[in-house]
Amino acid sequence: MTRPRSFAALSLLLTLTAGACSVSVENGDDASDGLEDPGDCIAVDMAVSPEKLDLLTDLANTFNDSDEAEVDGDCIFVRVQRKSSGEGANLVADDWPDPDVNGPKPVIWSPASSAWGAVVNQRKADAGEDPVAPAGKPFMLTPLVIAMPEPMATALGYPDTPVGFADILRLANDPAGWGAFGHPEWGPFRLGKTNPNFSTSALHATVAQYYAAAGKTTDLTLEDLNRPEVLDFARGVESAVVHYGDITNTFLNNLYRADARGTALTYVSAVAIEEKSIIDYNRGNPDGILDPGEKPKKPRTPLVAVYPKEGTLFSDNPFIILDSNWVSAKEKEAAAKFDAFVREPENQKRVLEFGFRPGNPSVAIDDPINKSNGLDPSQPQTTLEVPEPEVLVGLIEKWGETRKAARVMLVIDVSGSMGDPGDESTGETKLDLAKRAAINALDQFKPEDEVGLRIFSTEISGSEPTDYVDVVDFGPISSNREILASRIRDLVPTQGTPLYTVTEASYRDMEADFDPARINAVVILSDGRNEDDRNRDLDGLIQFLRGQNEGQSSQPVRVFPIAFGGDADLGTLQRIAEATNAAAYDAVDPTTIEKVFIAVVSNF
Repeated sequence: MTRPRSFAALSLLLTLTAGACSVSVENGDDASDGLEDPGDCIAVDMAVSPEKLDLLTDLANTFNDSDEAEVDGDCIFVRVQRKSSGEGANLVADDWPDPDVNGPKPVIWSPASSAWGAVVNQRKADAGEDPVAPAGKPFMLTPLVIAMPEPMATALGYPDTPVGFADILRLANDPAGWGAFGHPEWGPFRLGKTNPNFSTSALHATVAQYYAAAGKTTDLTLEDLNRPEVLDFARGVESAVVHYGDITNTFLNNLYRADARGTALTYVSAVAIEEKSIIDYNRGNPDGILDPGEKPKKPRTPLVAVYPKEGTLFSDNPFIILDSNWVSAKEKEAAAKFDAFVREPENQKRVLEFGFRPGNPSVAIDDPINKSNGLDPSQPQTTLEVPEPEVLVGLIEKWGETRKAARVMLVIDVSGSMGDPGDESTGETKLDLAKRAAINALDQFKPEDEVGLRIFSTEISGSEPTDYVDVVDFGPISSNREILASRIRDLVPTQGTPLYTVTEASYRDMEADFDPARINAVVILSDGRNEDDRNRDLDGLIQFLRGQNEGQSSQPVRVFPIAFGGDADLGTLQRIAEATNAAAYDAVDPTTIEKVFIAVVSNF
């Protein structure tokens, strides 16, 4: 058998990290970069959710070098690529288009939860196609929990007093906020959630909320989703959301930075995440992935796990050997060998090192699943049933209707460099790509979201030269979508980049008209560095943003910059995002801007 070189460094090459403040959108990068040639072996490509990339890469290494990696005399080579669960579900449902962009078509798909396989099969059924995601055995387990800063959980009676989603609704509706518990300095109750179109914790949290509202633990139906009292409950819980994140890693990185400044308790009161993420956070590794040279530092205020009293769901991390037309019988057989390998007791003990519970029931739950880490191995006492596939799809659609409304200012750079080439294969400029991405992203807003458009460049023509112009006033996206799209299409590149001026002005304007019933945010797309000789005071801008953000008694304005193209000042944009407890998004490759834009809008 001819074996390829070991790929011990594969996790480094494939990990699309959420850095100190920037987020590289994994589904926008070339996911096939760094994948080794399997030589003459049977290639078993895997698409796995981010939290288990390092573990499965290491197990694949071990397997590939073992005598078990063989079928009928042919060697097996397992290759692992990272793909968030929601994005993987979309790709599998769409027959995995553009492998050069999205990575090789997988033989094994391992999302965080079997619920995603049900979503895929339902979407296939809706299209009149056969299911492609058969049930897979759990690889490792972690329950959904309500993570809270320990002092806040203690104020609610943790660990002796059970807490659930009904309590969150009550807290969110109490005008006294944390003052009702003797801590007015913590402000209102703030909930953090992620987007169920991308995030397993968000999908499970949405399921749990609807079960709590319906008073059930099994047999959630489409009829339940439409009951007025259930919808009111869902809207009430969502009303407490500070802002949404595309995935859990984005949100926890924001919280970790707030903690470093001593402001964790005014950033968030609770966030629905998986138990494993609490271990990572408390170890000082909030995104669960250590960059080269990165040393974990424990947070000032640890998180503890509140297991919802109404019940919760487990992420079971199944190995789904796909029944897709690109998977051969030989590849399925090879995949089954690796599936059996990772369930061996010795390998199952390794999942504990990464903060998971073993999927093999013969392996005992052990450290670090213990009280010293804010966890309870005897919990949860009630496990909710995963709803039927059509109900899961309906839940995701309902979330789009019940999520908290947003007020978002889109701020687009129209400096001269935006006329530079963006995609040489099509001849489109950077501005061409940005305009298409911004227009398509408008579909991600809900009808009542209010969106306005501002453009910026030095000395834009108007009644008198200025650095920015509001080209579309705020209004519900249901009524101004076409106006926004039309004005975006008309944009042309002009002069320089007054980045600092437009950032401060946009923040001030949003703060002046702050709407406490909405998520208030600024999205700034910039492809260059500040070129305004009249304003070079970056430190002053950061101090202003940080002071305003930390001094805001209600929900602050957040600034989400997009670094667009190779000349973008990513470092500065990261500092701007950090100052407002937001995240900067990396679209250094201009062709990724469409997916980046969608990920940014997922925060609202």
